[in-house]
Amino acid sequence: MMTNLFSMFDPSTNIMSLSLNWISSMLGIIMIPYMFWLIPNRFSFLWNKILLTLHNEFKTLLGTNHHGSTFIFISTFSFIVFNNFMGLFPYIFTSSSHMTMTLALALPLWLSFMLYGWINHTNHMFAHLVPQGTPSVLMPFMVCIETISNFIRPGTLAVRLAANMIAGHLLLTLLGSTGPSMSLILVNFLILTQIALLTLESAVAIIQSYVFAVLSTLYSSEVN
Repeated sequence: MMTNLFSMFDPSTNIMSLSLNWISSMLGIIMIPYMFWLIPNRFSFLWNKILLTLHNEFKTLLGTNHHGSTFIFISTFSFIVFNNFMGLFPYIFTSSSHMTMTLALALPLWLSFMLYGWINHTNHMFAHLVPQGTPSVLMPFMVCIETISNFIRPGTLAVRLAANMIAGHLLLTLLGSTGPSMSLILVNFLILTQIALLTLESAVAIIQSYVFAVLSTLYSSEVN
């Protein structure tokens, strides 16, 4: 039963020895930029408004001396939110529910921030290990705690995104698998429940993308 339950998250499914699941991650590159070759419509205006709002917010978090740095976080948000929404459609592989993808996004970002900070702002990085106002007795413990918290940041980013995406999909799968054994009245109630869960999953898809981008922005602002 568990094998069948988790088969929807198995990236090894292939056709003619060619794994096609991860192609869903690339569909956004094909579909999102259509605003550049079609007449602008309401969706393009809405998407540009969202990106402008994110740009202003990330610029506030990063400071005024880092022009253009927000684009990498806006691109990360766009990529994750599209993959999250693609996973809500039937028969489309949810790549953002796998640690393979989430860790591949979080680890390079964190590693680049750490290398930049320790190479260019070494004193600031050492000072950041001991929060201001820490008693002298607690300083060695605070250094250990801050060091551990820095090292687990890419893991927490990756696990948070993957766990939140896989949890909703598992719940939808479990509820859907009970449908054939239910009566007609219960099936109608199950359909309403599934619709409500899909709405909740849509909100989770946006929120988790936003959280990933904001935390990445905050980690970047700490090294500058």
